[in-house]
Amino acid sequence: MSHFDRTVDSSAESGTDADRNRTLESASSERTESQLLPAEVFSILGNDTRVAILRALLELGADDAPVSFTALFEEVDMQDSANFSYHLNQLTGHFITQSDGGYEFRHPGRKVVSSIFSGTLTDRAKLGFFPVDGSCYACDGSLHGWYVDDTLTIGCTDCGTIQVQYPFPTGGLDDRSPDEFLQAFHHYVRHHYCLAADGVCPECTGAVETSLVRDPESDDREVAVTHVCQRCGYQLQSTVGLTLLDNAEVLVFHSKRGVDLNTDPFWQFDWCVSDTQTTIVSDDPLRVQLTLPCAGDELVVRLDETVSVIETTVAEQSSQ
Repeated sequence: MSHFDRTVDSSAESGTDADRNRTLESASSERTESQLLPAEVFSILGNDTRVAILRALLELGADDAPVSFTALFEEVDMQDSANFSYHLNQLTGHFITQSDGGYEFRHPGRKVVSSIFSGTLTDRAKLGFFPVDGSCYACDGSLHGWYVDDTLTIGCTDCGTIQVQYPFPTGGLDDRSPDEFLQAFHHYVRHHYCLAADGVCPECTGAVETSLVRDPESDDREVAVTHVCQRCGYQLQSTVGLTLLDNAEVLVFHSKRGVDLNTDPFWQFDWCVSDTQTTIVSDDPLRVQLTLPCAGDELVVRLDETVSVIETTVAEQSSQ
């Protein structure tokens, strides 16, 4: 089992939707956009002409300015304008929008284009074993990485312990050396978890609830952090330490000792990828404590069941 789990909960439906709708009804501005079911989305996009229209919008610069009907029709190179209009209308509303100046992307349409034409949905890249800086938290052995099925894994060559395993779009490999895409992977994963910890879903920007879980069923750790989107059901699960990568006190503590948690790969820190530095101090209410060593000193961080920091203490080497 990976130390980092991300899933979409299909049970996040009627009850959650009702709660969300009540919240939205109290907003000052009324939402008028309709929501497509997943089957409808796949039905709309499962057509070569519609994909060609999206590609044409991209190539004609719809990111910068609306594209006219005539320019789109000529770019797609269809003979039947009525047939072209039909397919264009199928995309209009959810994926693209029409104005007096022509057609341009809506966010869902731009995201589809990015996924299709960057290879996220079509490429199946593989990358064999390559060395990774750092050492195994379990045995201090050397680390190697490998990329298969759109997932980057970093593990120990001696004991086989997985340090991190997380989906990573194939575009992250393009024009990058192993060191460069490892740095991109660090920022990508860190960004996802920092967003979730701040209550924002990395997938749909919906509201996220974060909590500590004792003895998680999907892992062998004593305690884990779960992030669940209340809008789309997207889930993330990780170590407690990973949620501290964006904490101001943690950042300052390391920065004063020459360590930049913004750029130094998180898998090089035991407290980020394991619970070796995590102690459960109370079960009711659930409280945990992390000890973060750096340059001979330690930062002790205590968190509550909502993964909020409630106390920090610095133990400097000179004072021990």
